[in-house]
Amino acid sequence: MTGTPTQAEAEPEQVRRFWRRLGLPGIVDVHTHFMPERVLRKVWGYFDSLGPLTGGLEWPITYRKEEEERVALIREFGARAFTAMLYPHKPGMARWLNGWAVDFAGRTPDCLHTSTLFPEAGVEDYVREALDAGARVFKAHVQVGAYDPASELLDGAWGLLAEAGTPVVIHCGSGPAPGTFTGPEPIARVLARHPRLRLLIAHMGMPEYEDFLGLAERYGEVRLDTTMAFTDFAEQLAPFPRRALPRLSDLGDRILLGTDFPNIPYPYIEQLHALERLGLGDGWLRAVCHDNGARLFGL
Repeated sequence: MTGTPTQAEAEPEQVRRFWRRLGLPGIVDVHTHFMPERVLRKVWGYFDSLGPLTGGLEWPITYRKEEEERVALIREFGARAFTAMLYPHKPGMARWLNGWAVDFAGRTPDCLHTSTLFPEAGVEDYVREALDAGARVFKAHVQVGAYDPASELLDGAWGLLAEAGTPVVIHCGSGPAPGTFTGPEPIARVLARHPRLRLLIAHMGMPEYEDFLGLAERYGEVRLDTTMAFTDFAEQLAPFPRRALPRLSDLGDRILLGTDFPNIPYPYIEQLHALERLGLGDGWLRAVCHDNGARLFGL
């Protein structure tokens, strides 16, 4: 006699049921985090202490598991491809992280080889090295790195990435807490210099959603990922303006599923249900949850 499945046991089937109903072969999640374990533990420590920055809203890590378990779980969810979003917070760290990412991509073939960068001497060289090593997506974190993305130090690296057509997932919105260089204005300066740069704005640009939608409307290679946006948790912090839903619908070919797995304070399925609740239709959901990512990365 078997007992009732626990929520943890049932969730992979709930996720698979979601994409099967849409007639998809799986999902493509462009914003998941895998990084060296000691770095990830520090990231988790940051979220554990985040309450004062979010008005007392706690941020428990739902998937605080070992790397092998996390990889197995994202596969159980049906992710055809996912990423290893990693980022430095100081000079001299990016090249080391990129070396780790080469190894991780080699032993995790369904993970899109992810690299990172920081405004420092030599950044153009190691970005070129990462591209030569097969990097398929980059991650930049303006808030954590506390740097100006329009810094001249990064100009050559942005140029390389624009020429290569390699997407860059960039956390540049001012959520969950603003930084000196967060917000749309620095990114607008980057795009003015590099209009073909494939920036993928993390978290829909939360909380400056409409400003970042405007950049996507202006620049054809700008995309946005859904990471945490529209969920009950995010709506408490920075609600998405319902007046912008028609713009979100119109940009349906440039919105991509992102979740922030494993660093989310709720079950993975909640991100998918939040997208469904927007009421933008199954065609929009199919594009966001699979087709746009599959096309961008040539799956």
